[in-house]
Amino acid sequence: MKLNEDFEKVITEEKIERWRYPRFFADTSGESVVITGEDAKHISIVLRIKAGELAVLCDGNGEDSLCRITAVNRDYVEFAVMDRQKNEAEPDVFVTLYQCLPKGDKMDFIVQKATELGVSRVVPVLSKRCVSRPDEKNAGKKIQRWQKIAEEASKQCGRGKIPQIGDLTDFKKAVAEYSVEKTGILFYECGGMKLSELPLENAKEIDVFIGSEGGFEAEEAKLAVEHGIVAATLGKRILRCETAPVAALAVLMNLTGNM
Repeated sequence: MKLNEDFEKVITEEKIERWRYPRFFADTSGESVVITGEDAKHISIVLRIKAGELAVLCDGNGEDSLCRITAVNRDYVEFAVMDRQKNEAEPDVFVTLYQCLPKGDKMDFIVQKATELGVSRVVPVLSKRCVSRPDEKNAGKKIQRWQKIAEEASKQCGRGKIPQIGDLTDFKKAVAEYSVEKTGILFYECGGMKLSELPLENAKEIDVFIGSEGGFEAEEAKLAVEHGIVAATLGKRILRCETAPVAALAVLMNLTGNM
């Protein structure tokens, strides 16, 4: 059966094993690499990895290094680089998610799942219907937390880069910064174009705008359209604010050949 033959050609033992190795982000420019701090403690105490075992180190720029661990203790872990390859999990489209702040810890979930789906950047946004409105100090703490979540999700899902969490901004500023050289999509609960109708095949940069609970006000949607952003729909069902970005990113990655 051809399907099984193709599967056997693509799925090699080496690829299977690489997905099983623990992954960490580090500077891999040399032939040996030393990791310290929290990652060293995690490797030695939590994962209990021993010298001689294998791991994958990511340089954060899309290159993976297969390494053998040569020394382990709670303060540092030393790796010997055996092989370098381009990371295969990174999409070829740069997607920025402008996510209007939801209530509670929903943003934790959104950042994690957006990272798994291949987003390159997440920008928290304050729109008119946002109930959550952290002050500058609390916003800074939340951004640090979301950046850590993005890093951990990148390790888990095999990413070669860690999505960056941008500073908290307001909706008008986010829209004003949009460049028509990119593809801008605002998902609007009151209707818009189907994603299948948008010319996304050759898109290199996509800005995605998702509302908080209650979505966007009509004047916000109008402002976005005036700046060249397309209003789009995810169907006739109203999705929760934490479901919408997952659905949108999954469809976009599929339409751009990254799924």
